Amino acid sequence: MTKGFSQGVALAVAWLSIALPAAAQPQAPRSVPPPGKAATEQIPILREVGIDQKLGAELPLDLTFVNENGRDVKLGDFFGKRPVVLALVYYECPMLCTQVLSGLDSSLLPLSLSAGTDFDVLVISFDPGETPALASERRKTFLERYRRPGAEGGVRFLTGRQESISRLADAVGFRYAYDTETDQFAHPAAITLLTADGRVSRYLYGIEFAPRDLKLGLVEASEGRIGTAIDSLLLFCYHYDPETGKYGMAIMNVIRLAGVLTVLGLGAFIFASLRRERRTLEAGRPKHATHPGGAL
Repeated sequence: MTKGFSQGVALAVAWLSIALPAAAQPQAPRSVPPPGKAATEQIPILREVGIDQKLGAELPLDLTFVNENGRDVKLGDFFGKRPVVLALVYYECPMLCTQVLSGLDSSLLPLSLSAGTDFDVLVISFDPGETPALASERRKTFLERYRRPGAEGGVRFLTGRQESISRLADAVGFRYAYDTETDQFAHPAAITLLTADGRVSRYLYGIEFAPRDLKLGLVEASEGRIGTAIDSLLLFCYHYDPETGKYGMAIMNVIRLAGVLTVLGLGAFIFASLRRERRTLEAGRPKHATHPGGAL
C-alpha cells in the first residue's frame, strides 16, 4: 500500500507540474474588431449641407415655378406687397421637412399678424421630381391647421425645375445634397424672411421658431410697416444674432431706453410738482372783499 500510495503521489505531482505552467500562461488575445468612426466625425454628405447667410441679397424674381394648380408662375408674382416667409423643403421628406412646416404653422398661430394680410408664406420644393398635386395636398394640410381667415391667398406651395430651384437656393445660401444610398435629401432646417421687394432679411434656424422671433423678423422685414409701435420698440431692445438665427436682448439699448424713460419720468414729476405748488400758492392768497353798495 505504501508503494502504491507513493506512486499515486508521484503521478499527481507530475500532473500538476504539467498543468500549472499551462494554466499560468496568458491566453492568446481575442480578435478585436477595428475601431468604428468617432461619434463626432461628420458624415461626408453633410459637409455639403448648410446655410451661407446672404443678408441683403436680392432674389432672382424672374425665376419660373409651378403653383399647386399646375400653372407656371413667376417668383416675382409673390412679392411687391408684403414681407415673405420662405421655406425650402421637399414634400415627401420622411421627417425633417414635415417638422419644419409643422413648427412654422405652430409659430404663426399665436401671432396677431396674419398670412395674406400682413405677410405671405411661400413654400417651395427643392425636389424637381415632385408634382403640383403633392404641393396642393401639403398646402391643404397647412391651411387646415392654420385656420386664419383670408390665408388662402397668402399661403402658396410651389414646385419647380432644377434650374430655377438651384438659382433660388444659391440666392438665399441654402445648401442641400441628394443621397443616392437612401434616396433622400440632406438639408438644413431653417426658414428665410424676405422683404417685400425680394431681399434676404433674416434667417431663423431649427424646426421650432419662437413666435417672438418670427414676429420681430417680420416687422423688421416690413421696415416697420406692419406691427404696432410696441413691436417697433421691441426691435430697439432686441438685436438679431446671425449665428443662432434668434433675437437676443440688446443690453446697451435697454440701458439707453431705461435712461431716457428715467429722464422723462423725472421731468414729468418735476412739472407736476411745480404745478401743484403753484395751485397751492394761488389757493392760499387772500381775496379782497367788496360791499354790495360799493367800497366803504
